[in-house]
Amino acid sequence: MGIITGLTPGLHINLVALILFSISPILLGYTNVVAVASFIIAMSITHTFTDFISATYLGAPSDDTALAVLPAHRMLLEGMGHEAVKLAVIGSLLCLILTIILSPLLIVIVPLIFAYLKDYIGWLLLAVVVFMILREENLNKKFWAFAVVALSGILGLVVFNVPNLKDPLLPMLSGLFGVSVLLLSLTQKVVLPIQRTTEMIKVKTKDVIKALGSGVFSGSLVSIFPGLGPAQAGVLSSQIAGKIDVFGYLIMVGGINTVSMVLSLITLFTIEKARNGSIIVVQQLLQSIDVNMLVLFLCVALIAGGIATFLTLYISKIFSSIMNKLNYSMVSILIIAFVAAMVLYFSGFVGFLILAIATSIGLIPNIVDVSRSNSMACLLVPIILVNLL
Repeated sequence: MGIITGLTPGLHINLVALILFSISPILLGYTNVVAVASFIIAMSITHTFTDFISATYLGAPSDDTALAVLPAHRMLLEGMGHEAVKLAVIGSLLCLILTIILSPLLIVIVPLIFAYLKDYIGWLLLAVVVFMILREENLNKKFWAFAVVALSGILGLVVFNVPNLKDPLLPMLSGLFGVSVLLLSLTQKVVLPIQRTTEMIKVKTKDVIKALGSGVFSGSLVSIFPGLGPAQAGVLSSQIAGKIDVFGYLIMVGGINTVSMVLSLITLFTIEKARNGSIIVVQQLLQSIDVNMLVLFLCVALIAGGIATFLTLYISKIFSSIMNKLNYSMVSILIIAFVAAMVLYFSGFVGFLILAIATSIGLIPNIVDVSRSNSMACLLVPIILVNLL
């Protein structure tokens, strides 16, 4: 199920977890509640590995992979799509192992961090947004970065306040980071080079350590603080890590999602708070977890992550060979049409309108040559206002 949700834009693990919860009375006639919870955890961990395939080859971001789409797409256009997926998988696996090794320490410090920083998260994120704008190299670019932040922030505020809108992130993030990138590829008449599946990636040890450290730190923040997601953590990480090459960046972003999922189990154990949809379902099933159950679930996560590593790399090679045989312009058109159809199906006409507006905003950073990560204000600004007002 984690493979299916990872490869299908718009199909989220939270939806599958909710369906499982709704039919749990039937399932519990055949198995026990711990087995159902283990299924959800294994699916969730696998999803954090496989969703980079659709982000890389289809340019279809979720809230978990929005920031990874841009460097991954760039590598795809250099014939290195599989390498981009491999780097994200390396980040996911190493951060998973590192987080489990550090879990005894995290069990002690998570409640302390939560108590100390919970009143300052809005100010911390505001500082990140200001830094994103100021880091642009000249006054003209700073102005355009501010414009992108303002437009994206207003879009996020509007989208999250539209009544009865299903899957608000799908049209917004697909427009800002997916469709806009594909449209630019079409206008520039990009020809996709032959995709290779080599073992030629070399990442500096210093960058790997930096990527893993900032990935674990930022993924931990996601799990501790309500409303903070992997995308916001990605922005935060990129500031913490400082100068890091694209390979190291993909390792870092790959790690954040997996760390976030594992840490959600630890926050459920320590402060009895679940920070994402699938772990909320686990909480509803079990009410609370003890040390033995936490150890079991961490083992489930580790085994699922190990299996997902091999499966993701295998599926990526299949995608890579398929891309070699396709006309990239036609593929881009088909993906745009598919994303539009998914948005119409899940979010209706209002969602389609959001997709169009978000795509327009998503084109601006490339035209004026500022960082596309400024568009993450669509998620940052609403959380800042919730925390500060």
